[in-house]
Amino acid sequence: MGVSEISSSHAHILLVLLFALVGVAVGTRHQLGQPSREALSQQEADRVIRLPGQPLVDFRQYAGYVTVNESHGRALFYWFFEATEEPEKKPLLLWLNGEIKDHLQLSAAANLLFVESPVGVGFSYTNTSHDIKELGDTITGHYVPQLAEAIFDNNKNTSKEDYINFKGFMIGNALMDDETDQKGLIDYAWDHAVISDQLYEDLKRECNFSKDNLSDGCNTALSQYFDVYNYIDMYSLYTPMCVDNSSSSSRQLQVIQGTAPRLFSKFEGWHKRPAGYDPCLSTYTEEYMNRQDVQEALHANVTKIPYTWTHCSDHITFWADSTDSILPVIRKLVAGGLRIWIFSGDTDGRIPVTATRYTLRKLGLKTIEEWSRWYTNNKQ
Repeated sequence: MGVSEISSSHAHILLVLLFALVGVAVGTRHQLGQPSREALSQQEADRVIRLPGQPLVDFRQYAGYVTVNESHGRALFYWFFEATEEPEKKPLLLWLNGEIKDHLQLSAAANLLFVESPVGVGFSYTNTSHDIKELGDTITGHYVPQLAEAIFDNNKNTSKEDYINFKGFMIGNALMDDETDQKGLIDYAWDHAVISDQLYEDLKRECNFSKDNLSDGCNTALSQYFDVYNYIDMYSLYTPMCVDNSSSSSRQLQVIQGTAPRLFSKFEGWHKRPAGYDPCLSTYTEEYMNRQDVQEALHANVTKIPYTWTHCSDHITFWADSTDSILPVIRKLVAGGLRIWIFSGDTDGRIPVTATRYTLRKLGLKTIEEWSRWYTNNKQ
């Protein structure tokens, strides 16, 4: 299976999932017509009545599985929240990766659909182990634009009943182009005094970011680079590390099992870096999601997957079949009239703002409005 086939396969799976779940999203019921009795029955079966530890809430929520490939026993786990007010009039926001820090603000503005994707992430599973190899793109910077492209292309030849009123997408600190992301990763570390001048020069001299394979010199330099992050949170440079050793998954001991650019993913040390936020929040979440009563309430882990729920799955670690750049897809969608918001936090060393700048420069779009101040609603 080629690169384009793998990418389109993943996008197709998510598109099937979106069609399957759109009946649950009350904001689209009027467009799709009255749901069938069977659909309503399944919807009610997926309703989360009481979540352990959660106080009374003023919105409905649903969770469970949608089978996207019956022959391979492949199913993706979803969690859907109706908007707190007039959900039938609110848009549907599909969230594919990462944490939302202000869930209440978003749920007031939209119906929220969270999906654990691809297979092997979270509670999503497959009954055939070789399927994971087909899902090369494990990063939202790739599969969000790919899903958008699938919807965009499908809308051209679909009926009015199946048309998805798709407006656009947002991706933050997203891996979009291997070459610029890898260069930005190193430049950001030097610019923020994480690495020394000498190590920076060694990395620039020994590592060719436009190639896939590591030289011995690059491997040595990368080893020194990752050693620096043993006690620094790469995802949030100024966030304290979690040192709560009472937890078996202490953030200081837990490894990064997330995705890496193709060049770095071949360096084993990549998967041994500290990870986290806030700073022990991820540990608490993992403990909670692995409780049996929580899984029962969410209709999750019904097949008893042979691994625990984690923020970053180590079942999808290395890949060699991921497209090296998603920029052609973004150019196509911009030309097609979709609205795309690419944003970047400035303390993330993993996909830093430096890499985002390099990538947007490579994208080559015309600047409509020059760099300017950005204010919140309260004028800060």
